[in-house]
Amino acid sequence: MSTTLRATLQRFEQITSQATVRTHSVLVDRSVARGGLDRGPAGGEYLLVALGGCFTSHLLAAINARSAAMTNVRVEVSGTMDGTPERFVAFTLDVFADSPDLELGRKMVTIAGRGCQVVNTLRDTAPIAITYAGSPVEVGDASLVGPPA
Repeated sequence: MSTTLRATLQRFEQITSQATVRTHSVLVDRSVARGGLDRGPAGGEYLLVALGGCFTSHLLAAINARSAAMTNVRVEVSGTMDGTPERFVAFTLDVFADSPDLELGRKMVTIAGRGCQVVNTLRDTAPIAITYAGSPVEVGDASLVGPPA
């Protein structure tokens, strides 16, 4: 069964737009250096937020469902842009948490990587490297780390 998600964007001020999803609104803008007013992240930065937010949501759900001993979870997301026209060519998710069990943490990260809809969408476009506590994590599906060469 398919699911459709929706967002509405409208002009807010100059080149700033306001995005509304359900009952939530955020501003989308460019940096001052790129002609914007810096009233909010740019669209590409929201792509990083979407990737990290989806992944983190799945990670926290996996931790909570298993009452896993992991606290202070933090996910740092980066995206490398290149090409003409410019596009994302690689993503990295670096996961940190306090846990007495390194393998448990790796398992939770693997579960999140397999379940995240944004990871599953973007992996066909660009490689996605995932680390936990500084070490690479294989999520069990070789295609998850990027499109075939």
